[in-house]
Amino acid sequence: MNKWQKAYLRGAYRGKSPGALYRERLGTVQDALDWIDDGDCLTWSTHGSEPKVFLEHLHTIAPRLEKGIDCWNTISRYDYPVTRDPALAGRFRHHTFFFDRWSVAARGSGLYSYFPVNQHNYGQEVRRCLPPNVFVAQVSPMDRHGYVHLSCDLIMTLEHVYRADKIIFEVNARAPMVWGESALPISMADVVYEVDEPIFQLQDPPIGEREETIAGYVSDLMRDGDCIQLGFGGIPNAIGFHLMEKHDLGIHTEQIGTAMAHLMACGAVTNRCKTIDRGITVGSFISGDHFLYDFVDQHPRLTVRRSRYTNDPYVIARNDNVVSVNASLQIDLTGQVCAESIGPYQHSGTGGATDFAWGAYHAKGGRAILAQTATTKQGTLSRIVPTLDPGAIVSVSRNLTDLVVTEYGVAKLRQRTVRQRVENLIAVAHPDFRAELRRQANRLLYF
Repeated sequence: MNKWQKAYLRGAYRGKSPGALYRERLGTVQDALDWIDDGDCLTWSTHGSEPKVFLEHLHTIAPRLEKGIDCWNTISRYDYPVTRDPALAGRFRHHTFFFDRWSVAARGSGLYSYFPVNQHNYGQEVRRCLPPNVFVAQVSPMDRHGYVHLSCDLIMTLEHVYRADKIIFEVNARAPMVWGESALPISMADVVYEVDEPIFQLQDPPIGEREETIAGYVSDLMRDGDCIQLGFGGIPNAIGFHLMEKHDLGIHTEQIGTAMAHLMACGAVTNRCKTIDRGITVGSFISGDHFLYDFVDQHPRLTVRRSRYTNDPYVIARNDNVVSVNASLQIDLTGQVCAESIGPYQHSGTGGATDFAWGAYHAKGGRAILAQTATTKQGTLSRIVPTLDPGAIVSVSRNLTDLVVTEYGVAKLRQRTVRQRVENLIAVAHPDFRAELRRQANRLLYF
């Protein structure tokens, strides 16, 4: 129980209007920074709820740090000195579940350490390991009931906000208000300061001919009434736009992205056939463009929930006909999937890849799809390989790999022997690599 809960039970806020509580806490970003003490453990929200102004200034407290500060984060959406500058290693120690371009660039500097865990366990494992005592979030303006909304990131935020001793709200005039577990009473905050900043705009990679072809194959694998999850990137986005002619789709996902908003707007998504949360789109974070943020604002049929719920494989499997769509960096001929490293070097993170692979695999009528182009590096490297690169991290076990889609077709791996898997994967590899893949498969005694 944190100090806010104790004060609430004592009746400390009884009789005070929301406006009075807000004014008592209203200050500046410098006031917020003054609450951070040497030796604190800090965490903050991200995606469409990233506290941009706070993070832009966080490095300024470095001169007064001797013990340093531990920071838990999933991903950074903007370029900040505190998350980029290796010279700050020791003053700030970042523990992350997902490498972004700044953590990749700072690899080996001591600024970052990677924490391997599946997304549905982020919050619980952090609490058991090194629980944050400071929580910072960008939130929506206060409503008439005295609540702000942490609308775009519940991945692990609620596990920390109710246990933190210091709570800071960056109130953004442009932040949407989304229903669900996101409503937080203003009385929780120690400091509130106001900003008027654009919400982070996720720019998906351009959709080319290969991506369109893959999206067509994946669309053909989906049926009316399916419950979908789409991962990051250009291919999932292209797939979403290929589903506009479907009917009665449902959404149970981690990321609510732009394509999903369009699917709801055009009527392709009704959530009518979902087994749980019927009629409601459910996700744990929101990241996309202006259309998405405008669409989700006070939408009565959309909710955000913590990843402990959305990514729990057993919860996922309770919906019938779950179709998860994610990507990989490499897949070997037996179906082992690397989705997060280049050889031994961390490149991104496991995220919800394992959660949704397991959930979809075990759902009644479920399908787990891995969708990626057959090659990378301008066609010079095959994503389908005889064996994963030395040190490559297995993100999804071959026992859970179901369907692999490239621009050359669909490879079915579920209920297939290793020999059958090898044949099916070679068939969807780029033609320039098929002969060598077959030669290596013979060397590995797969035939």
